[in-house]
Amino acid sequence: GTYGRVLGFELQGTEKLDDRGLEVCFVDTGKERIELIAATREDSEVSAFLKKRGEGIHHICVRVADIDVSLEEMKERGARIIGDGVQSGAHNTRVAFLHPKGTHGVLIELVECKQEEGLS
Repeated sequence: GTYGRVLGFELQGTEKLDDRGLEVCFVDTGKERIELIAATREDSEVSAFLKKRGEGIHHICVRVADIDVSLEEMKERGARIIGDGVQSGAHNTRVAFLHPKGTHGVLIELVECKQEEGLS
């Protein structure tokens, strides 16, 4: 793909999240990781975004040690949480999203993961 060819990043693997209608490709940048997401069906959680805005950056992900504690702290500070809060993510992580209306138009994903899950 584009990131591998143009930037020289190495594809680490892919994972399908059928319940969310997504396929995730993991790209190693050397220090950080980029996740490229694609809709696998018309009603996936990113389909409307892609139809409206086209390809590009969808969200920024922030790693947290304890997503439940982090969500409570952020709610107390006025953050708006999308949907029901915590849901399952790729690599058996737990994820939640902050609504972009409270973060200057940027969708923020919180992810709780462990080092041993391959997410250095």
